[in-house]
Amino acid sequence: MTYEDILYESKNGAATITINRPKVYNAFRPRTVVELLDAFMKAGWDRDIGVIVLTGAGERAFCTGGDQSDHDGQYGDQDARGDVGMPVAELHSVIRDVPKPVIAKVRGYSIGGGNVLATLCDMTIAGESAIFGQVGPKMGSVDPGFGTAYLARVIGEKRAREMWYMCRRYSAREAYEMGLCNKVVPDDDLDAEVETWCDELAQRSPTAVAIAKRSFNADTESIRGIGGLGFQALRLYYDTDESKEGVQALGEKRPPDFRRHMP
Repeated sequence: MTYEDILYESKNGAATITINRPKVYNAFRPRTVVELLDAFMKAGWDRDIGVIVLTGAGERAFCTGGDQSDHDGQYGDQDARGDVGMPVAELHSVIRDVPKPVIAKVRGYSIGGGNVLATLCDMTIAGESAIFGQVGPKMGSVDPGFGTAYLARVIGEKRAREMWYMCRRYSAREAYEMGLCNKVVPDDDLDAEVETWCDELAQRSPTAVAIAKRSFNADTESIRGIGGLGFQALRLYYDTDESKEGVQALGEKRPPDFRRHMP
């Protein structure tokens, strides 16, 4: 596959997958998700690769979720693969399913669907500029399954509910304190820090690490089923006036009024 929206590089046993849409804060559209799936499968089953790094191009953002300019009801083309117009649920699954540890390297905004991706990665290393958070209920959206239930496993029920219901933003240090990332370093040191972690992982037994990853995943595997059900419901929700109000309000630069559209 020829990549338009991402970059792929392998070096010293590490594959780096970069969302390359800095003009839209590395928000993803259907093509981006399809390319990410291809890249993760390529790296995940390459015997010469010991670790995968997921990151975003530029200094402003890791990823800010679905591209709102490509969102009117369903994302992208309703005939595209996936319940919401792109195969987001497949991407969540493949990050968990590849038998390699995945590190999220975060600079700038890790918001919405981007925050879900960082949460799903096995480990997250952040620069001091990183900002984490969810925006779904502000935009007429939500991420069922891994984006909610698994987040609660990572940072605890109270914090996860706060993050989703309140749609606040959290600094890299706050994210570290709640367990959302493994380490925070100055932005200028982030690349070197991630490289150090990759070099250490390259010295570990790949089979032992793969077994460990599958064992960790087994404990939360039921969330995949919750997500499948949730994304099917989300497809119906995205076609409602209540959901569309979020994007319309953003375009019109006004506060959304969701309640007037409630069924």
